[in-house]
Amino acid sequence: MPCVLHGVKQNKKRRARGTQKVRREAAGSKRPDGHRLQRQGRRVRRSDGGRLRLGAPDERLTGYGGLAAFDAFVRELGLPKELRQRFGELKRGPGVVYPMASQLRLFVDMAVCGAKRVFDLEGLAGDALFCHLSGGHVPSVDVLYDDLRRFDAQALESLEELVSEHGTALAKERKLKEVHVDLDTTVEPLFGTHEGAHPGHNPRYRGRPSYHPLLMRIAETDTVLCARLRPGDTGLGEADIEDVRMGIERVRAALGPDALVTVRVDAGGDCAALMKAIDEAGAFFLIKAKQTPNLLSAVMRVTRWTTLDVDAFGKPTTQVAEVPFRRDDWPEGKGAYRVLAVRTTERKSGKQTCLWEGLDHSVHLLITNDRVHDTEHLARDYDARAGIETLIAELKGGYGIGKVPTSDFEANEALFLLKLLALNLMRRFVQSRAKDLGHALRWRIDWLRRVLITMPGRLLRTGGRWLLRLAPRPMLC
Repeated sequence: MPCVLHGVKQNKKRRARGTQKVRREAAGSKRPDGHRLQRQGRRVRRSDGGRLRLGAPDERLTGYGGLAAFDAFVRELGLPKELRQRFGELKRGPGVVYPMASQLRLFVDMAVCGAKRVFDLEGLAGDALFCHLSGGHVPSVDVLYDDLRRFDAQALESLEELVSEHGTALAKERKLKEVHVDLDTTVEPLFGTHEGAHPGHNPRYRGRPSYHPLLMRIAETDTVLCARLRPGDTGLGEADIEDVRMGIERVRAALGPDALVTVRVDAGGDCAALMKAIDEAGAFFLIKAKQTPNLLSAVMRVTRWTTLDVDAFGKPTTQVAEVPFRRDDWPEGKGAYRVLAVRTTERKSGKQTCLWEGLDHSVHLLITNDRVHDTEHLARDYDARAGIETLIAELKGGYGIGKVPTSDFEANEALFLLKLLALNLMRRFVQSRAKDLGHALRWRIDWLRRVLITMPGRLLRTGGRWLLRLAPRPMLC
């Protein structure tokens, strides 16, 4: 029965909220047996590794047994044929040993296995299955560097288009009617001499030459829609209008002309030309506004606020209001943009702007052309844009997009796009296994590799056919 403490009913036992972490069953491990051992009065004693007898090395062993299933999956998608058609002309002639399509497949496999640098191939070359899927012969890293330098502007456009096709495929398969496209940039500091590396916005390494890639993400599938590797002195603004338009067109081509598209951007997107382009493309935008003095002055004059969340004492923690404000270069009348102010006591990061004396509220401002949804919906909708920060962190930590292989800009962009292609293909691969893996779509690449790719196995030749024996993965059977 509930107990009463200071007039408030409380439950004696509260069930802990379930998590969606990866559990041992997914990785083929047994559940812990501590309770049974405790009842038997037994205590675990660690074994002595020095007393193990070492046998002869086995060249047939693999640590990436799941790579076979991934290879079969991308073959079903028709990726090998697509790569031959798009990039076969980059490397032709009677003396070719490693065709371009096979090399690009090799780059994708390396990214899926966790190789962040081209030189990491030296560690993968000794794996039996990786070598087998590479045709029995793994090229040297020098050949891979040379193949990356074969990419020209036209080939890079084709590769970026291929990344987008696999980025929109999941949304198309799910027949989504509403999608959110998140736009953001990131900084890749460089420590060397690289073409296109220029000083620019770099909060950590000030004055350090860098690249400044642009990424567009479909939030509902967490896949990459568009991407550009740009010099470090490139900002977000009018120069990116064509890419934003192209991203919206790709979404509509995949989902149909009636799909509802909302583009979410941080304060870097507070550009009248960019907002106008999104509006003319028939999409909504939700952009964080730059906090200019006249806008902040308008916010301070607002008296009517709608409460979204309250604390345990019933006091508002998050409130939203529509601000009567217009800049000179914005449209008027029916096409006018809306400005929303969101003030909260729960922000722990980013710029903190406090306007009201006696209130511990910081405020951030949003601009939108969405005249359909109410202010509460839009305020909560923008918060979900933070997912692109997680995606960028995964791309940097899990795929190594910040690891630049050469001094040639186009070669670096080629590897950058190949890693994004690997991410989109991995997302589709996980979706194909989603029935067995439950919440696997929300797992990050480190755990996805542990469960789906890095399976111990043995590659055998028996009866004239190749046989792959894998360690048990009960959830994948």
